Amino acid sequence: TITHTGASRLFTGFSQAVKESMPSLSVFVGKNVSDQVMLIGDIAVPYGLQNADPCTARSCLWPKAKDGNVYVPYRISNQYSQREKCIIKKGLKSFAKCTCVRFIPANCSRCVAGCRCYSYLGRQEGPQVVSLEREGCVYQSTIQHELLHALGFKHEQSRSDRDLHVRSWLGRSLPRFNFLRKVNTNNLGTPYDYNSVMHYGRYAFSRNGQPTIVPIPNPNVCIGRATEMSANDILRVNRLYKCGMFLQWVESI
Repeated sequence: TITHTGASRLFTGFSQAVKESMPSLSVFVGKNVSDQVMLIGDIAVPYGLQNADPCTARSCLWPKAKDGNVYVPYRISNQYSQREKCIIKKGLKSFAKCTCVRFIPANCSRCVAGCRCYSYLGRQEGPQVVSLEREGCVYQSTIQHELLHALGFKHEQSRSDRDLHVRSWLGRSLPRFNFLRKVNTNNLGTPYDYNSVMHYGRYAFSRNGQPTIVPIPNPNVCIGRATEMSANDILRVNRLYKCGMFLQWVESI
């Protein structure tokens, strides 16, 4: 059922075919934020872990199967139109073209709906949400962005070296969206990428219409306009998940 007018969600579930290579968990894309979690930007974080890095506090990677691929089962809510489903499927399939990550259709018994665009960070030990609101979230870049969160990736402007590349104006952002905090990240040997699909725009969550993120030293550099994963985004997925032949191919480009 829909719990928010005009909002629908994408659901990922658990597949019998990969039970031997994956823990017993499922990913539901489309649940309202519960009382047990808070949103930091578009990342859902359980209360008690909001001041910690969830991916260092626990293992957050999806496991690899014996064939070297990473399988993440999903189900798309019937609340989406056929056009929206096609866009979502295109975003899901885009990972298979350039990484060892495979989002595969699966059945699930629990399908709920919510609102907004958000995701948990990395694999969770239970039902997991990637929320794609119909109004404003069903785009290739947003789908890839939220799925990269689910795979364990943070925002580009949260990188440990971000102060060398952007200036963050915390006082200009809405207080409940603490998306500008810097964390100790594993940058996987890749440079800061203004073109990353994980980079927010300069007016993200602004409370007064002024920029919250400004590139340095050149403030005119374009940020937050990516329409799909950048070469660095793809390289990071392949390095994080040790994608073998895909990694060799990407690094040779």
